[in-house]
Amino acid sequence: MTLSLVLASQGAIAQEEGSVSGSKKWTLEECLDYALANNIQLKQNVITMLTNEQSERQAKAALFPSLSVSTNHNGSWRPFSESFVNLSGGTMTTSSNKLNYNGSYGLNASWTVWNGGKNVKNVEKSKLTTAISALAAEQTANSIQEQIAQFYVQILYQTEAIKVQKQVLEAAKIQRDRAQTMVEVGSLAKVDLKQLEAQVSQDEYNVVNAQTQLENYKLQLKKILELYGTLEFDVATPVVNDDDVLTPIPTVFDVFTAARELRPEIKSGKLSLEFADLDIDIAKRGYYPTLTLSAGIGSSNSSGRDDAFFEQIKKNMNNTLGLTVSMPIFDNRQNKTNVEKARLSRQNYELRLLDAEKTLYQEIETCWLNAHNAQQQYLYAKTNVESMQESYHLLSEQFALGLKNIVELNTSKNNLLQAEQQLLQCKYTTLLNLALLRFYQGKSIWL
Repeated sequence: MTLSLVLASQGAIAQEEGSVSGSKKWTLEECLDYALANNIQLKQNVITMLTNEQSERQAKAALFPSLSVSTNHNGSWRPFSESFVNLSGGTMTTSSNKLNYNGSYGLNASWTVWNGGKNVKNVEKSKLTTAISALAAEQTANSIQEQIAQFYVQILYQTEAIKVQKQVLEAAKIQRDRAQTMVEVGSLAKVDLKQLEAQVSQDEYNVVNAQTQLENYKLQLKKILELYGTLEFDVATPVVNDDDVLTPIPTVFDVFTAARELRPEIKSGKLSLEFADLDIDIAKRGYYPTLTLSAGIGSSNSSGRDDAFFEQIKKNMNNTLGLTVSMPIFDNRQNKTNVEKARLSRQNYELRLLDAEKTLYQEIETCWLNAHNAQQQYLYAKTNVESMQESYHLLSEQFALGLKNIVELNTSKNNLLQAEQQLLQCKYTTLLNLALLRFYQGKSIWL
């Protein structure tokens, strides 16, 4: 988006330099650093990346056996149980157990020895997921920096634009005061004086309206910086000369070549293709057999027996070892469907990458055109301002002598204002787009 389009959509904003006495003036670098450290959306992206790292660790852990311990305890109560006589070894005993207890204990291990290599591929897939989420955070950071650069340049533009409007206001006041004197001596009609007074009122309204819009615009920048509870906010105004505006512009090809290797959205698209290839590979491994090894140690004890607890545990000890092989034969087309879906998903990722590259090229080409056109227009606009200033100065003198009327004077003033605004637009459009082109090449944003 060009500077003029941004201005049209956001409105003209301005503020007199130093209006906030003693407030901190933020440089562009400070704005960028603060936003990268405090932006909520960026923090959420980082949390997502850390969450994916935990999933990656879990996928690695699935390569190893699992071990669990279990115990089960049951008790039964038979309140109406009858006594019975037990003859054992010539000894007669009477039993009337109404409460019985049984306990079991086990240590179990399981290990998926082979499942077609899915576990190994899942580890690779989780690594890619983590890398893609890290690139998403980087992409968010880039977007934030680009927005801040645009807002910052707009504020700089409007800061100078409001100075121009105030100069026009002061000139209008001088013309009004001079007209008042001319009316008093009878060399100017009162109707012309009223027109000048109305013009002064309009210029004053324009300045106040621009200052109000500036505060609203700064509020938007504060939101991106996550600044709350801070009423005073202003930006530092760097010194910009002709060399900064007329610096050589890199070619579209050079910028795109560098950006294609560095931009996170392109890296993410390429990793997504690798991710899709893994999905296809994992889906194909659904046809392979699965081999699972299991082992366990268990024992139990119960009430109503003469053996002590540990003696029962010893006698009831049992060990198990198992090997399970599972081979899909007919799965209702589940594996084939998974493979076909994975292939279609890869085609979609290819289209996304192609779209991302086209979008990137269009963004770079737009920045280049904006910078090139604004740079070419800058010199013309600068010469035009000088001409309009001289013309307005001469018309003002002729108006004071009664040689020019109020319409001609206002027309000259408006032409001067328009020329100065065009000069500022060319200046800051060039600076913004040059900064963005450097950023696409992997350099930091600076003006």
